[in-house]
Amino acid sequence: MRLTVVGNPDNRRVALFRRSVREAGLPDPAVLPWARVLTGSAPPDADALVRVDSPGEDAEVDRLLRGAATPARHGELIGLADTYAGLVAGMGRVAAGGATLLNHSDDVAALCDKRRCHALLSAAGVPVPAALPPVEGYPQLRAAMAAAGWPRVFVKPAHGSSAAGVIALAVGPRRVQAVTPIEIAPDGLFNSLRLRRYDDEATVAALVDRLAPEGLHVEQWLPKAGLADRVVDLRVVVVAGRPTHAVVRAARGPLTNLHLGNARGDLDALRAAAGPESWAAAMRTCAQAAACFPRSLHVGVDLMFLVGWRRHAVAEVNAFGDLLPGVLTDGRDTYAEQVHALTSGRWDRWRAAAPARPTGDDTAATGPAGRDAVAGPATGPARPTAGGPATTRREEVGCAR
Repeated sequence: MRLTVVGNPDNRRVALFRRSVREAGLPDPAVLPWARVLTGSAPPDADALVRVDSPGEDAEVDRLLRGAATPARHGELIGLADTYAGLVAGMGRVAAGGATLLNHSDDVAALCDKRRCHALLSAAGVPVPAALPPVEGYPQLRAAMAAAGWPRVFVKPAHGSSAAGVIALAVGPRRVQAVTPIEIAPDGLFNSLRLRRYDDEATVAALVDRLAPEGLHVEQWLPKAGLADRVVDLRVVVVAGRPTHAVVRAARGPLTNLHLGNARGDLDALRAAAGPESWAAAMRTCAQAAACFPRSLHVGVDLMFLVGWRRHAVAEVNAFGDLLPGVLTDGRDTYAEQVHALTSGRWDRWRAAAPARPTGDDTAATGPAGRDAVAGPATGPARPTAGGPATTRREEVGCAR
């Protein structure tokens, strides 16, 4: 088995995966830098097995993805649609040599477009928040919210990541409030590590209108369950169809991303609050979401239990969502788990059993769902699995399709 990693060589994601490969007794993977991919380097050979890692956290790679003359300023929200187009083109270049990709270019293209990803999940019966039709600015957003009867929504850039540009918007009879990591500067918008609250409607309107040209995805704001004094959700890593590792993200506000100053929560306490049946149903949903992308070795599923713990929904599925430092299952972190799935043949078996799905733009985003957009416990046996902040046991679950 000859592995290659496409990534930024100094990034810890690349280092952690390479370490796991070596610890499994395999040759150290070759590293093809994203910068070389984007400047015309030859793709991996047809006999290579290629992991494509996140191109983030590198200013020069970001510039190349956007096709820009100069790098973006630190945290600047600029060229999100161009970055996405550059990523899709770069994935095409990686695949051009005929190598086997551990995260297929079509899957990555769908996962990194929130509108396409939401449509794929919804079409497959995965419980997701209902979404508005496409909106092109603040007046259209407000009109669509009123038509749907939604006073609260999440406004997300179609191609953002790590909560970049996300706005939790609440509208009342006399008040509008937006919670977001966006800092508004005279010369641009910047993603920060601190949440801000804007309650001047003109400011909020201008913010939405400045993001709209990049493409927006707007979802109904569902009430998350809480533990102690925080709301919680989960990042669940699914490897070859099985949920294997999970982290609880606990926050006092609507955005739970850990890099925004939020805390890891207690997985055992969350499982106890949900109860065995609801937990098992949620893990089946994570496997069902991963089955929408059967040509990817792993995905990271953001799953939320709703108030009362009986229902749940998938907020997002992430192409590069496997960075969970310190989370072990059976002594393996998320990277070692992926290597184990490769060496044991589990990934090959899962891919072979997966049904084909349409590719391309044949799953256009839909309007507000008239159905129940969340799921409750399902009947039948389930064997949930997840790791927590420390080493945990394994109770395996098969891939739900």
